[in-house]
Amino acid sequence: MATVSAKVYKHHLKADGTYNVKIRVFHKQEKKFIDTDHFVTDKQLSRDMTLKDPIINRQINRTLDDYRVMISGLGEKLEFFSAEALRDYLANKNEEIDFIKFCDKHIKQLRKDKRDGTASNHTTIRNSLVDYFNRIKVSVLEITSSFLKSYERYLREPREITRTNQGKLHSKVNRGLSDSGLYNHMRDLRTLFNAARDQYNDEELGIVKIPHYPFKKYKIGSPPETAKRHLALRQVKVIMDCPVKPDSRAELARDLFMLSIYLCGINAVDLYHCDKSNIKNGRLNYNRSKTKGRRKDKAFISVKIIEEAKPLVEKYIGCLSERYATSNGLDTALSKGMEHLRKITGIPEFTFYWARHTFANTARNDCRMSKDDISLALNHVDNGNSVTDIYIAKDWKIVDDVQLRVMTLFRKLTNKNTKKPVKTPVDKWRNN
Repeated sequence: MATVSAKVYKHHLKADGTYNVKIRVFHKQEKKFIDTDHFVTDKQLSRDMTLKDPIINRQINRTLDDYRVMISGLGEKLEFFSAEALRDYLANKNEEIDFIKFCDKHIKQLRKDKRDGTASNHTTIRNSLVDYFNRIKVSVLEITSSFLKSYERYLREPREITRTNQGKLHSKVNRGLSDSGLYNHMRDLRTLFNAARDQYNDEELGIVKIPHYPFKKYKIGSPPETAKRHLALRQVKVIMDCPVKPDSRAELARDLFMLSIYLCGINAVDLYHCDKSNIKNGRLNYNRSKTKGRRKDKAFISVKIIEEAKPLVEKYIGCLSERYATSNGLDTALSKGMEHLRKITGIPEFTFYWARHTFANTARNDCRMSKDDISLALNHVDNGNSVTDIYIAKDWKIVDDVQLRVMTLFRKLTNKNTKKPVKTPVDKWRNN
């Protein structure tokens, strides 16, 4: 049987000469403690460190009675609680959940897990909620279906936002979100809300601190069809050959764009986290940051370092994390570098992520590779999530084959006689 009692310990004496009164939770031969709002001095304690102040005693006894009623209400479920779980249950039973506070903790854990991209997306959601409510404390009970409808209208309209950058406040006007932007935003909010439910609810034990689910009534819908985000291989050659200043952001963007093409569409965040230990037997072995926490195979992939990639691998792998404090810093530098590349090449629209789409589009539409093989090369396939995969040993030759077919096409293009290059008008890019 679990018991609760008030305790004051001599070794908990604070610098101001007070002790915090704690509630001791004793269950399954373990002791856990709950801090209270009560602080006492030696005058309020007997020699054996028990409370003798009648006012505080009455308040503490009411709390103890409430906890005993809660424990009795658990009935047989009490056996499924550890001492720590019971402590948390008692301490947080009537506490209102601050959704912003939860977001902060969740984002901190994402960064600790090196999921910087997801952390950045969720930070955008967190900050937007603070902007909408105009306060830094938002009860999870305020996230309702009616709120979501109002919030959607808010996101679609232009709005001024203020952020702190290097200790200074900066304001700017954000455009209203597009259909795709709104879908992504609300999808990420739903992900955060689901994470809160997973943390605070335990239906098996009858603990339901977040009883409502606003996304049952408010439907996010299907993602809108994305616009074309790939280039023709001849445009990739223009990027590869474009002149840039050494050690500039444009050089960084050009080199990493090409490295992504060479290495089956590798993401920037994975280039950032890779170091020399990821290179073995002429291959780059890594776990895809975006999905490794959601897949049984940890999103592992092994990609051959082809000849074109070798000098860039030598130049950048293991150095990016030294050059930039976070992967977000690298993303910012790439974004600026891409701006310069668009001006230099005359290609009006492309970003770093277009390299991944270009690799996939070329493999499918030009090389006629199967979608399954392309998915494996892009590391979309969970090799530990299929019954069939139990019987199939991992063989990266399929990935090598997709990579070779794409690079064979590109090599044919780059090996052509280029003594008299043909200048292509900008309008022509729009048709490819």
